[in-house]
Amino acid sequence: MGKVVAVEYVTLDGVFEEPIWSGPYVNDELGSWQDQNLREADALLLGRRTYEGFKAAWPQMEAQTGDFGKKMNSMPKHVATTTLTEPEWAATFITGELADAVTALKAGADNLLINGSAELVNHLTRHNLIDEYRIMVFPLVAGEGRKLWHEGTKIALSATSSWTTRTGVTVTTYVPA
Repeated sequence: MGKVVAVEYVTLDGVFEEPIWSGPYVNDELGSWQDQNLREADALLLGRRTYEGFKAAWPQMEAQTGDFGKKMNSMPKHVATTTLTEPEWAATFITGELADAVTALKAGADNLLINGSAELVNHLTRHNLIDEYRIMVFPLVAGEGRKLWHEGTKIALSATSSWTTRTGVTVTTYVPA
């Protein structure tokens, strides 16, 4: 049985969108950790917006990012979308009920990595389909912006590990309690 791991960047006030604010805090520690997350994954599981952003950016970044970029560009991507019709960039589009499709992917022993994709994370959280939440909390308050969690989302989590980078980013892994 595979697992679904959500890796998310958030500010202290829970903002996750367009994490350009993360730049000053990203260092070799965080880069190595992100590399490990990608190496553990068999495929990416993405929402439409994240897929479109990644698809536009990553092919141009492969030369700069080496093996990480090669894996990011070549690995399978399962995309939750109801609007896109032409899959590109090693993608397949999830059809039918999303929770059923992700359950089937997990049963196929794929380890699925989610980056960003808040709508997808919230939907899968409601269906108890995320096995681990790896949350990077950056030491800043954005003051505005889209939050990772929808209002009313409730889930009990247990921390399984936590560490802090030299730049003050706290990285905590949670599993459903």
